[in-house]
Amino acid sequence: MDHIDRQLLARLQEDATESYAALGQAVGLSAGAAHERVRKLRERGVIRRTAADVDPAAIGGAVLAYVSIDSTAWMGDSGDQFAAIPEIVEAHIIAGSATVLAKVRTATTEQLQDVLRRLYTVDGVSKTQATVVLETFFERPVSPLVAE
Repeated sequence: MDHIDRQLLARLQEDATESYAALGQAVGLSAGAAHERVRKLRERGVIRRTAADVDPAAIGGAVLAYVSIDSTAWMGDSGDQFAAIPEIVEAHIIAGSATVLAKVRTATTEQLQDVLRRLYTVDGVSKTQATVVLETFFERPVSPLVAE
């Protein structure tokens, strides 16, 4: 991946609906060449998907919490059980005092409490600790330009 691919990725992260003509002009390529590069980035799995960036609060996800999850067993095979809880938007096996870190979005703290209850149905979960976010300064995607 060269610097032009990285520039294309950065622009697409800002606006995935930008035309190939505009993309190409921004990075010094024709529309066809920009289209071909983006196609190859998709084929190689660099671009995993194209999605709309939706405001979570606007659709009932105003409460954001990070939940540390301790376990009595290896959780590496439990991904499907975590994914079955729709309010969990990310789950990661981590090093440190906890085993799993989950990012949870709900409309209310009561719904968060219900998610915490449901986490105990996952095989091996022994303890949870939720940290509720009061304010988000910013969220950003991984920048393809940082590696340059």
